Amino acid sequence: MLTSTCPATGALVWEGRSDDADAVSRAIGAARRAFEDWSQTDLEQRIACMRGYAGKLEEAAGDLARMIARETGKPVWEARQEVASMIGKVEISIRAQAERAGYREEPQGFGQAVLRHRPHGVMAVLGPYNFPGHLPNGHIVPALLAGNTAVFKPSEETPGTGAMMAALLQASGLPEGVLSLVQGGRGTGAALIAGDIDGLLFTGSAATGTLLRQATADRPHVILALELGGNNPIVAWDGDAGAAASIVAQSAFVTAGQRCSCARRLIVPDGAAGERIVKAVAAIAARMRIGAWDAVPEPTFGPLVSVAAAERAREDVRALLALGAREVLPLRDLHGLSPAFMAPVMLDVTGIAVPDREIFAPVLQIRRVADFDAAIAAANDTAYGLSAGLVSEDPALWRRFAARVRAGVVNWNRPTTGASGAMPFGGLGASGNHRPSAYYAADYCAYPVASFEAGAVVDVSGEIRGLMPARQESGVNEHA
Repeated sequence: MLTSTCPATGALVWEGRSDDADAVSRAIGAARRAFEDWSQTDLEQRIACMRGYAGKLEEAAGDLARMIARETGKPVWEARQEVASMIGKVEISIRAQAERAGYREEPQGFGQAVLRHRPHGVMAVLGPYNFPGHLPNGHIVPALLAGNTAVFKPSEETPGTGAMMAALLQASGLPEGVLSLVQGGRGTGAALIAGDIDGLLFTGSAATGTLLRQATADRPHVILALELGGNNPIVAWDGDAGAAASIVAQSAFVTAGQRCSCARRLIVPDGAAGERIVKAVAAIAARMRIGAWDAVPEPTFGPLVSVAAAERAREDVRALLALGAREVLPLRDLHGLSPAFMAPVMLDVTGIAVPDREIFAPVLQIRRVADFDAAIAAANDTAYGLSAGLVSEDPALWRRFAARVRAGVVNWNRPTTGASGAMPFGGLGASGNHRPSAYYAADYCAYPVASFEAGAVVDVSGEIRGLMPARQESGVNEHA
């Protein structure tokens, strides 16, 4: 039996089956059988199913938001935003599929050049707990639009959200087997990864991403799309300290720091200007309202996803203190709240060698540097490369930063957590495998097939070298 509980209260939220390897194999088999017909279904029919799903999401928006809030602990206002993003993803994915994975033909010599895109087959989708609806939704919708079938395993922390999402998808007119749900923990996930799949779409930790790379290393036919975490830098360099601090605080502490794009490292100029920014961030963080998902007035953020997650984060903070980090905003007790809650923590690590590790919690490390070149070097001093941000009123500094920082999402005077669903989202290094999601999910959900076609048999002897001079036609024999 699999259960989920509210991290704010410990109350039971959902319980249901936990699927074993045989159940996973049956789900993959159903997806395999459904693939041939679904992949040949007219694109407009697939689009109609996805628009039907968007309609189901709208009808169930309130219930789904409450489920997300109760399982993750995030405030219900933020859960409503997540459901709205899920609905919006459908039309964005339809546009992206047409633009990046559509059909194209053009005259070429005695025939025409044709570009088609074909689905891979059965896609395994592993969902995370921090955005248990939005993030797997961003894999599943493009995959089904492209003609793939999918087997979806939600995080074991948020099975109720996954169950609701799968039910809404299945109620949208999808044929049997096109979308299957399997529930469970590590064993269920391992069975799905090892199964007869053609794609593995994962959002989660860098450590798990490494294991997935290893698990698919000898299976080159399995398309692997990884959207992983980040030890993300934000450089706050000049401008009004209060305005800069609001951007930094939003970057670091939204969703209790449980976004892969949250800022983990604040880089400021050494001296009075940097000190003003640090103090202003600490003042904002200390005033943030922390509470349960349904608290009144509405909290800024809620607990971490579990007591265990919060305890790991507190241990990481204590380890940094043992290395010599200096407290700017220390660990503090939140009396009357579950141990899953954690207030913002700020630590000055200037001059200290610290682990290059993502702390998935409201913890911000501060580093002071002598000049802007040192700031860029500090920003790039990580194996990760998901998001980065610059707070500055100097366009010349922005141009230098944008040209030199290593990250897939690079923002200027906006939080690092800001990203458009109509653009790619993903990173490099330990943050991904160069297959960004969001608008570019269409790229990994189908593969291109280029054809050179003629409606009648054409004598091409003139193109055989040494027989007679070849015709010179644009685009023909360019890659012979």
